[in-house]
Amino acid sequence: MQPPVCYNLGMVRILEIAISKAAELSEAAQEQLGREMLERIDSLAELRTALEIGIRQLDAGEGKQRDIEEVIRRARTAHAKG
Repeated sequence: MQPPVCYNLGMVRILEIAISKAAELSEAAQEQLGREMLERIDSLAELRTALEIGIRQLDAGEGKQRDIEEVIRRARTAHAKG
């Protein structure tokens, strides 16, 4: 499913602006920025894949009921450890 055309045009314009600003940076800064962008894109692709798997599992009835308070407690504990 493709996003609306207006979204694509807006995104292209934003990327053009970002690239033109990045071109003004030093070569080392451009390299670092490029690495960070690629890592971010890869992370988003991994997240999308995980979500698609999860949705398929839920659709197949493989989901498990969770205690939301316990999920919140675990998340707070995990993030507190940093």
